[in-house]
Amino acid sequence: MTYSDESRDPVDGDAGDPWAVMHEFTTARSRSGGLGVRTTAQGLPVSVRIESSELAKDPALLAADILRLCQQAAMSAGIRLRENLLASGIDRDLVQEMQLPRPDDLARAEWRDDEEADAPATWLQR
Repeated sequence: MTYSDESRDPVDGDAGDPWAVMHEFTTARSRSGGLGVRTTAQGLPVSVRIESSELAKDPALLAADILRLCQQAAMSAGIRLRENLLASGIDRDLVQEMQLPRPDDLARAEWRDDEEADAPATWLQR
């Protein structure tokens, strides 16, 4: 399973606010597209889309896949927050102390999920 961030819904009046990402929803979907979640910046699901082909899975596996997508969506929001704070001039040491995720953290999580699912290697993982 690989996370894919499709869109963000900004709230009106948040232009230029580095913290605006905390008020946006993140949409993530599985590599196959059979699962999709829309989450808050903290990774709490506000909607879940499940195609009928996914319903053939063991319920525990399906739930784990949904949870992973929610966690990866939260990581993406954290990455955007880090980038926004740095771009707005917040001290790099202060942002570092916040321990927000980095893009390589998300890449490692995706790689680990692919390894667990025995997903075939792609040219992006070599």
